[in-house]
Amino acid sequence: MRKALLRIIDFFYPPFSRWLPIHTFRYMASGGTTAVSGIISYYIAYNWILHQKSIQVDFPFVPKLITAHSAALIISTVISFLIGFTLNKYLVFTKSNIKGRIQMFRYATVLTVNFGLNLAMLKYMVEGLHFYPSISQAFITITLSLCSYFLQKHFTFRVKKSN
Repeated sequence: MRKALLRIIDFFYPPFSRWLPIHTFRYMASGGTTAVSGIISYYIAYNWILHQKSIQVDFPFVPKLITAHSAALIISTVISFLIGFTLNKYLVFTKSNIKGRIQMFRYATVLTVNFGLNLAMLKYMVEGLHFYPSISQAFITITLSLCSYFLQKHFTFRVKKSN
């Protein structure tokens, strides 16, 4: 499966080979796949699952009302986490010698920071600036993806130097 996916990604690489190393191109392809799946799952959750309606919850330490765009973000984040970690671990950062559970913890840490920034930016754009939620989410995803590349490369999936 891994080899087949890499053949597909690498098929589209030649036009970009002058500007990007293969590793960066593969990250962009897997990141793009993750981002698109996040945007699509956000759209589906917001419009088809939640029907653009906020939800009432009765859990301790959780707000009583969760807006539809925030709940859709939670759903799409879970889906993006699973897809993104799998693609990064098995297609992009295969040379990392850090244990898988540590990689997953670090990936989840970066995701949590991104989630907090995403939520704050989404609330500001939707509730403060009155932008449409799906368009706001797409813009935020692109912005945070650029920051994530460096965190994943140098933190989550780094290669430990051997002594």
